Amino acid sequence: MKVVAFTGAGISAESGLKTFRGDDGLWEGYNVEDVATPEAWQRNAELVQHFYNIRRKAVLEATPNAAHEALAELETKFDVTIVTQNIDDLHERAGSTDIIHLHGLITKAQSSVDPSLIYDIQGDEIKMGDLCKKNSQLRPHVVWFGEPVPMMSVAIDVCRKADIFLIIGTSLQVYPAASLLNFVPYNARKILIDPAAQELNSAGTSITNIAEKASIGVPDIVNQLLK
Repeated sequence: MKVVAFTGAGISAESGLKTFRGDDGLWEGYNVEDVATPEAWQRNAELVQHFYNIRRKAVLEATPNAAHEALAELETKFDVTIVTQNIDDLHERAGSTDIIHLHGLITKAQSSVDPSLIYDIQGDEIKMGDLCKKNSQLRPHVVWFGEPVPMMSVAIDVCRKADIFLIIGTSLQVYPAASLLNFVPYNARKILIDPAAQELNSAGTSITNIAEKASIGVPDIVNQLLK
């Protein structure tokens, strides 16, 4: 049986990583337009690099929580693919083996002229002057606003095969990722786990709502499925 888990910022927030945007519209004190767009990179690459170096350090200091670990345990009896909007590697470190990163992975770098050139990062920094094999500056391996999402077609194909579709810690507001639900088979079991589940899914009667944070709701569902 195929389980697809679609995870968002809420699952990582419980490991101490700040969610994408706070109530004040800022991302860790920065305007998104200044640090997460191709235009921002063209204007001030050093600022963008500094911002992601800070975030990368936080990711490396964070540890997987009970929700990450429960999803990894689910692989003992199910064929599990995780489709995540998150750019951290907490799913990998928890033990999950099949993960699609829609928005990239902050622990890697990519060429600023050829996105296919991707490198592991030693430590927590990409420095100005670190170059790809084409002698272009390395940048974070993340999808910025205004850039295509190259893994979207792969994620769509996986969602079409789901028997069980778990939606965890996401407001379903970020597109195109939020549209993945449209590709899940009609008769698949769909479960939304988020403290605001009822509010987020007020019109979605075919989705089971579990209004719990990920570290509580995910282990509960996983235990039910394993039994």
